[in-house]
Amino acid sequence: MIKFSLLLLLVTQLAFSQTPGQDPKLQRLLENTLKGFNGDAGVYVHHLKSGKFAAINADTTFPTASLIKVPIMAGVFDAIRNNKLSYKQDLVYRDSIKYDNGVVGSLKDSTVISVSKVIMLMETISDNTASLWLQGIVGGTRINELMDSLGLQKTRVNSRTKGREAFRSVYGWGQTTPREMATLMEKIRLGQLYSPDASDKMYRILGRQFFEEEGLSQIPASIKTASKTGAVNQSRSEVTFVHAPHGEYVYCIITKNQKDASWVRSNEGYELIRKVSSVLWHYFEPKSGWKPVEGYEKW
Repeated sequence: MIKFSLLLLLVTQLAFSQTPGQDPKLQRLLENTLKGFNGDAGVYVHHLKSGKFAAINADTTFPTASLIKVPIMAGVFDAIRNNKLSYKQDLVYRDSIKYDNGVVGSLKDSTVISVSKVIMLMETISDNTASLWLQGIVGGTRINELMDSLGLQKTRVNSRTKGREAFRSVYGWGQTTPREMATLMEKIRLGQLYSPDASDKMYRILGRQFFEEEGLSQIPASIKTASKTGAVNQSRSEVTFVHAPHGEYVYCIITKNQKDASWVRSNEGYELIRKVSSVLWHYFEPKSGWKPVEGYEKW
């Protein structure tokens, strides 16, 4: 009777130790993958078909770096749906807008360029001048209001946004959590951001990525993905939606306080992103047998 009671107690404790919907096997795999990382890391992954998820520091606030460009795009599409801006509208570039020597920052003063192309440059090659230009048009405060309305209470634009100066000193341009950024990507994929047509356009834009050396390199090129990366000295990040054959999944991984602040391929943060992406692909597609082509790392 005592042995049965102890067994019942253990089973009950195990049941309450797992969050409903959580995938314990995947949770352990990811915990082992993150073990030993010299910094702080957070991961959230959701498998849409099964409803299962895994989460490690998923609700911890991290710097967004260029991940903030997804919320900025959401702000631009909000302005478009409210007729404050047009997707094909022409903008006039001025030297005063320049932030760096990217594509948009290299334009001549008075160059005419459409809103659609500025959005594309912001998301596809992560052009900083394009991003700050669009943020300036929409307003950081408005973008933050939109994130709040979507239930994303920790996702915020900090830079050039009134009242966010103290947060900027800690997190930089923006801040988010792995769960919230993955949720935003999922909403876009499912057509839940404003309207199906607006979501579809945003998703197609996110499906054209120049930066494919990290997480995307661990997924077959034949598989449709949508993604956005981010990086500053002590933080590396990526959010990706994967159209895997046995069920779509979305994941976000973000680091902060990295000891390794280098800008080489072997940076510990980049390595971790690749490891997590590889673990997820082979976990959800165990019979795939796929691996990156020999020599891929040279590119």
